[in-house]
Amino acid sequence: MFIKIALLVVFFAVMILVGFLCRRNADGVNGFVLGGRSVGPWLTAFAYGTSYFSAVIFIGYAGQFGWKYGVSATWIGIGNAVIGSLLAWVILGRRTRLMTQHLDSKTMPDFFGIRFNSTALKLVASAIVFVFLIPYTASLYNGLSRLFESAFGIDYMWCVIIMSVLTCIYVVVGGYMATAVNDFIQGIVMLGGIVIVIAAVLNSKGGFMEAMNSLSQITAESNPTLNGAFTSFLGPEPLALFGVVILTSLGTWGLPQMVGKFYAIKNESAISKGTIISTVFAIIVAGGCYFMGGFGRLFGDSIAYQADGVTPVYDSIVPSMLQNMPDIVVAIVIMLVLSASMSTLSSLVLTSSSTLTLDMIVPVAEKKEKKMEQKTQMFIIRVLIVFFVAISAFIAIIQAKSSVTFIAQLMGISWGALAGAFLAPFLLSLYWKKVTKTAVWASFIAGVGIMTANMICTFAGVKFISPFFSSPINAGVLAMVAGLVIVPIVSLITKKPDAAKMDEIFSCYDKEVTVRAATSLNEK
Repeated sequence: MFIKIALLVVFFAVMILVGFLCRRNADGVNGFVLGGRSVGPWLTAFAYGTSYFSAVIFIGYAGQFGWKYGVSATWIGIGNAVIGSLLAWVILGRRTRLMTQHLDSKTMPDFFGIRFNSTALKLVASAIVFVFLIPYTASLYNGLSRLFESAFGIDYMWCVIIMSVLTCIYVVVGGYMATAVNDFIQGIVMLGGIVIVIAAVLNSKGGFMEAMNSLSQITAESNPTLNGAFTSFLGPEPLALFGVVILTSLGTWGLPQMVGKFYAIKNESAISKGTIISTVFAIIVAGGCYFMGGFGRLFGDSIAYQADGVTPVYDSIVPSMLQNMPDIVVAIVIMLVLSASMSTLSSLVLTSSSTLTLDMIVPVAEKKEKKMEQKTQMFIIRVLIVFFVAISAFIAIIQAKSSVTFIAQLMGISWGALAGAFLAPFLLSLYWKKVTKTAVWASFIAGVGIMTANMICTFAGVKFISPFFSSPINAGVLAMVAGLVIVPIVSLITKKPDAAKMDEIFSCYDKEVTVRAATSLNEK
C-alpha cells in the first residue's frame, strides 16, 4: 500500500507542477487552446497518442475484444497504428496545419464555419461536439472503478473526484501546453507499463508458449468448428473484427480532440518526426493492450459474469487478470490506467470548452455587444473546463451507483456520431475545392441520424437495419462510410462554391518554400 500511495503522490505532484510551470504559455486564447502553434514533434505525437488511447481501451475494449477474438484482437492495435496514426498524420497533418492557420481557425467547428462561410454550420458542429463528447468523457472513468476498489479498498466515487480535481487544476492553469507536457509524461508511463504488464500476465500462465497452448484449446461459441479459434490469424469472427478495426482507426480522423493536435504543430520537421513517434507509440500501447486482452479467457474462473452466467462483465476481465500480481505491478497498472484516463480527459474537456466558447458563446455575445476581450474568453473557457469535468464525473458516479447501464453504451455511439458527421467533410475539404455547404449538412445529418437511430433501436429492443448493424461499432462504420459517399455525390449535384474564394483558401498550399537538399532532390 505504501508503494501504491507513494507513486500516486509523486505522479499527481508532477502533474500539478507542470501545470503551473506552463502557465506563462497560456496568456492568450491562441496559447491556451493551441500552445501558440509551436508544439514540437515529441509533445504533439504523445499528445495525439495519449488522447487516442484511454482507460476505455486498456480496461474495456482490451477485455471485451480480447475475449471475443483472442490474440487476433492485436489487429485492432495494428490498425490503430497504421490507419489511426501513420496515415492520419500523413494525410491530415500537414494540410490541417496549413489551412487552419491560413483561415485562423482554432477548432473544428470554426474550420467549417470559415471554410464554408456559414455561422449555422459552426453552431451545429459545436452542438454535436458538446452533446456527444459528454458521454465519451464520462466513459473514461469506467475503467478505474474495479481497479481502484481492489487496490485501495476505497469507494469509486472518491477515485473519480480526486482524478477530476487534479486534471482540472493543471488544464485550467496551464492550458494546452500543460496538457501536452503531461501527456508526454503520461505516455512514458503507458509505454513502460504495458510492457511490464504483458510480461507479468504471460508469466502467470507459464510463459508465452504455454499461454498460447492453453488458449488454443478453448472453443469459441461463435465458431465452434474452428480449432484453436482464439489463437488463429483472424480469430473466430473476421468480419466483426474488421468493423472494430475501422471504427477505432479511421474514426479518429473525424474526432475534434484528435484532429486538433495537428492545429498546434510547430513546423515540417515536427510533422515528419511526429508521424514516426506517434506510430511507434500506437503499436506498443494499442497493440500491447489488445494482445494482452487476447489471453482474457485463461482467467475465466476469476472474472465476473452477467445474470445469464455466460456473458462476462467485460470491464472485470483485465482487473481480474491483474488481481494476483505483485504489488509493484499493480502500482504500475494503476499509474498506467490513471495516465491513460487523465490524458484523454484533459484533451476532451479542453476541446469541449474551447469549442463551446469560441464557436457558440463568443459569436452570440459579439452580435449584441462589442468584440469580446481575450481575457474574458479565457475566463469562460476555464469555467467551462470545470463544468465539463464536473458533469462528466457526476455522470460516471451516477452510472456506478445505480442500475443505469446505457451510459457505457453511449461511448461507442458518441465515437460513431462524431466520426460519421465530421470525417468526410473535414477530410475532403482539405483536398477538394468543390465540397459544398449542402454536402456538409448532409454528412452531419447522416452521421448523427444513423447513430441516434441505432441508439433508439437498441434501447427499444428493435433491430436496426440488420443484426450486424445493431452493434454501435458497426453502425459507426456505416455512418463513416455513408459520409464518404454522401459528401462527393451531394457536392457534385448542388451549387458550387465561389471559385475565387476557394482559390484564396487553397492558396496556402501553393506558397513556395526553400528546403535543404537532404529533404528534397535538386531537380535543376
